[in-house]
Amino acid sequence: MKRLFPAPLFSVALAVLWLVLNLSISPGNVLLAILFGVLAPLLMAPLRPLPVRIRKPGTILKLFVLVGRDVLVSNVQVGWTVWNAKRRPPRSAFVKVPLDLRDANGLAALSMITTVVPGTVWSELALDRSVLLMHVFDLDDEARFIEHFKTAYERPLMEIFQ
Repeated sequence: MKRLFPAPLFSVALAVLWLVLNLSISPGNVLLAILFGVLAPLLMAPLRPLPVRIRKPGTILKLFVLVGRDVLVSNVQVGWTVWNAKRRPPRSAFVKVPLDLRDANGLAALSMITTVVPGTVWSELALDRSVLLMHVFDLDDEARFIEHFKTAYERPLMEIFQ
């Protein structure tokens, strides 16, 4: 049964969504909703991530608070830099951050954190997952930035996922 319906709630949600978006419960739409609800999860099953094993759930709260603080501080810093761009233009740079984190779920969380924090953009991940290329909007000290990134984000994620 699990092979035919790898994600039963997803199947039901897709079928209902199809009917709602079409504003019709005609036999043809019901048939298409059922086909879509059954076939889409089957075709997407290989794309589903591995099951998550969280090792230290208490670290999640600490990381959440730290990321929230960094988001607020970075918003102010980026705003101030943009406001004063004529006096001192931002020193944008690409930074290669060596990674110790290898877990796919941890890397996905790290990419989301990088996306949420203003002034940083996840640009590229090496095929062997050993180096992350990031764009930083205003970089003062590359070594200090790398140390902060690894200490604040990578190490807690390693505690949680590895």
